[in-house]
Amino acid sequence: MEDSQLQFPYFTEEHRMLRDTVKQFAQREIAPYAEEWDAVGIFPRDVFKKAGDLGLFGIRLDPKYGGSGLDWWATAAYIEGLSYTTSGAVNMAIMVQSDMTLPFIDDVGTPEQKAEFLAPAIAGDKMAALGISEPGGGSDVAAIKTRAKIEGDDLVISGQKLWITNGTRADFILLAVRTAEDRYKGITFVLFPTDVKGFSVGKKLKKVGNLASDTAELFFDNCRIPKRYVLGEMNRGFYYVMENFQGERLVSAIGAVYAMERAIELAKAYGKEREAFGQPLGQFQIWRHKFAEMDTQVEAAKWLTFRALDLYNRKLKAIREITMSKLHTSDLSQRVMYDCMQLFGGFGYTTEYPISRFWRDVRLHTIGAGASEVMKEILAKLDERG
Repeated sequence: MEDSQLQFPYFTEEHRMLRDTVKQFAQREIAPYAEEWDAVGIFPRDVFKKAGDLGLFGIRLDPKYGGSGLDWWATAAYIEGLSYTTSGAVNMAIMVQSDMTLPFIDDVGTPEQKAEFLAPAIAGDKMAALGISEPGGGSDVAAIKTRAKIEGDDLVISGQKLWITNGTRADFILLAVRTAEDRYKGITFVLFPTDVKGFSVGKKLKKVGNLASDTAELFFDNCRIPKRYVLGEMNRGFYYVMENFQGERLVSAIGAVYAMERAIELAKAYGKEREAFGQPLGQFQIWRHKFAEMDTQVEAAKWLTFRALDLYNRKLKAIREITMSKLHTSDLSQRVMYDCMQLFGGFGYTTEYPISRFWRDVRLHTIGAGASEVMKEILAKLDERG
């Protein structure tokens, strides 16, 4: 956020200080190592502890368990600060914990579950993963087949999960399992410790982007956990996912906005340094106009996203606005990264500059948290209902 934007409508000095603290953390602890971590395909576990020590995993969460109890505008400030890591991979891993798993436990978990799972995860002592997607069901959440059978006071879980961020080293998984045959009313969430007998990591998946973030295939072979690890109500898991998706999609949109801003900054800086045909690249009319166009498009995307954020923060209906912002920022980020990378020429196609990492990592935005095609279908149905 530029300081002039602190007034829209709820950004405060506290938010600015949070943004600057996270920015310093990103530039000191992550950005200098982003290329190295991409090369080895993983980042050090102590990054999570450092993030926990800064309070990054509990921004909106209950102070009783180590959270800060702040609002969604604080989350936006935090995500802007993270954009300075230049690593979509590390950001993805961190935000899975801060915004895709822990808020759910904070909302519906029991005091005992929060003490056992939430508090140490907020502190950065435990790493969480979200286990929903399967080989036969990503966006189609209701197609989940991983099954949990009730045996006395236990649940016995068998099945497979795929595309699980933090999956190779998570301490626990927020796991969606089938507990009844009804397509929509037969899914339940459980808190699944990964030290349970019968659990295994099949393999770490090779990806085009987000290289330093581990993405895993997971197997569950008659894994036994106590029924007290059921999170929320039995058989209401599908509806929890639909509710949780709104926050996940909003985070995706906010992240895309700030990633585009960082990429444009990198391209403008390079355009001032790099000369061709006797003048800096950025002085050619084609690039001056291109930057004017990108700045306008990103600013429009930001305010669409802020509108969705404002509604969601006030707990008002925001499905349409969040879906639009997720769709628009996901698709726009592809064009912005392409054009910014183009300015770098041959160097943009190497890993010497972070722009190639931005280009690779942002590609996931049109797929994760609901593909762009799914966003269009949601909007079409909302339009039909009037």
